[in-house]
Amino acid sequence: MDMRRLVGENFARLRKARGLTQEQVADRSGFSQQYLSGLEKGHRNPTVITLFELASCLETTPDEFLRDIKSDMQTDHSCLA
Repeated sequence: MDMRRLVGENFARLRKARGLTQEQVADRSGFSQQYLSGLEKGHRNPTVITLFELASCLETTPDEFLRDIKSDMQTDHSCLA
């Protein structure tokens, strides 16, 4: 899966689970609603700092944005061979 898409899907899932709109996250984080919309659609390539700031806003950890990739990496090490 494309990493931008994975991050976007996880961000949207976490935001919705907390009952927040994009506008509310924008107000809390300082990122524009347009940026957050692009992020959720997989059109943005967030920096590590952006992930930390958004995770803080959602009261989670940055690794939650990459959650689904961990199980794949633990079972498939073909890229390391």
